[in-house]
Amino acid sequence: MSTTTGHTIGMAGGVSLVSADGTAEGSGVKSLPVSENGLSVELLEELAALAAEKTAAGGLRLMGEGGILPELAQHLMQAALEAEMDLHLADESVREGGRGSRSGGNMRNGYRAKKVMTEVGPVVVNVPRDRLGTFRPGLLPKYARRTGALDEMVLSLTGKGLTSGEIVAHLSEVYGMTTSKETVSTITDKALESMAEWRTRPLDSVYPGVFIDAIHVRIRDSQVANRPVYVAVAVTADGYREILGLWTGQGGEGAKYWQTVLTEIRNRGVKDVLMLVCDGLTALPDAVGAIWPQTVVQTCVVHLIRNSMRYASRRDAAEIARDLKPVYTAVDETQARSRLTEFGEKWDARYPSISGIWARSWNEFVPFLSLPPAIRQVVYTTNAIDSLNARYRRAAQACGHFPNETAALKRLYLATLALDPTGRGRQRWNNRWKAALNEFDVLFDGRLTASQV
Repeated sequence: MSTTTGHTIGMAGGVSLVSADGTAEGSGVKSLPVSENGLSVELLEELAALAAEKTAAGGLRLMGEGGILPELAQHLMQAALEAEMDLHLADESVREGGRGSRSGGNMRNGYRAKKVMTEVGPVVVNVPRDRLGTFRPGLLPKYARRTGALDEMVLSLTGKGLTSGEIVAHLSEVYGMTTSKETVSTITDKALESMAEWRTRPLDSVYPGVFIDAIHVRIRDSQVANRPVYVAVAVTADGYREILGLWTGQGGEGAKYWQTVLTEIRNRGVKDVLMLVCDGLTALPDAVGAIWPQTVVQTCVVHLIRNSMRYASRRDAAEIARDLKPVYTAVDETQARSRLTEFGEKWDARYPSISGIWARSWNEFVPFLSLPPAIRQVVYTTNAIDSLNARYRRAAQACGHFPNETAALKRLYLATLALDPTGRGRQRWNNRWKAALNEFDVLFDGRLTASQV
């Protein structure tokens, strides 16, 4: 097969229009780049003619049983296996001083049929064997029944929220593959090793902000129960998002639990966190003070507002929201306390719980009032991870419940890998945090830039 580069093939109505000199002619011709993989123009012309013939005969099927791509994959894989065997025998003949049984060397010894699941559908290839049994094909390792690309597809579909049953149905419908939930589970179990490495990887020495929040998933432990899974999301010194890890809890975690989590983060290299934002998690502020004494713990203001509005009737909700706004937009603590007193005088008779919510969270709310506007805007809420938690909830709810903690963490880890495939979300984070990072360094006495020296 000849190899050419720099040619184009014209397609109009599914028919090749390439001229002898490699140029495409005619109206409505679309030029396509060819030969990135070394394919000749002649071969592409034949494929185009075949596609036109199939279309005219009643329809062109690309993937699955009877599709063109599985047939092409079969021929290409077979040719690759033959080439691997030739190279293997050539290498052994050099080492052994000859080839064939008479010289004591190795030689071919027939074939073994093998059905392989690929990303375009199932194919059957004849794997060549050698007399001495030393041939180990790299394309299809021993015992392998799937290509690596198919495994990656299953991991991607799992990360996007499909259940094992839905993946089995998808592979059957689109690719004509017969597989099982157990096979899908075996494929996704390959992520456990990389998940363990991800959860113990080294981290940056300083983070300007860390957000901690939780979602609840159903885990079967003697009986099915709601269990919290905590996620910690940090903003790097360059203004990008980094997910530090995932941790399962039992509910009602105290200072000892949080000290264990934060100690793990510190042991992975985090020497300082300028500000930690959370949603009133029990005993977390005390644990933070024990690990990073200079860290400012900030309660999510939006969660305070949401918790307050749960006690408000629909009729009064809009007015209560307006009356709360002067509290969290106050210029300092004195003004905020005065506005909260005014709010209580107006609403405590009907909704005494609202003032109580703000009073109980006052110590963690007050740091917000001393922040400059640029920092207020980015730590005002844990919405920075709310969209992430929405993805996690969708992936978890599709399964109903998990057999154990490992299964729950594995699914959420795969959902993490499927985040932001275009990179636009990463850039939005960076744009949003640029102005705040300058203010962070000034407000926290250069602790942020000190880590970069």
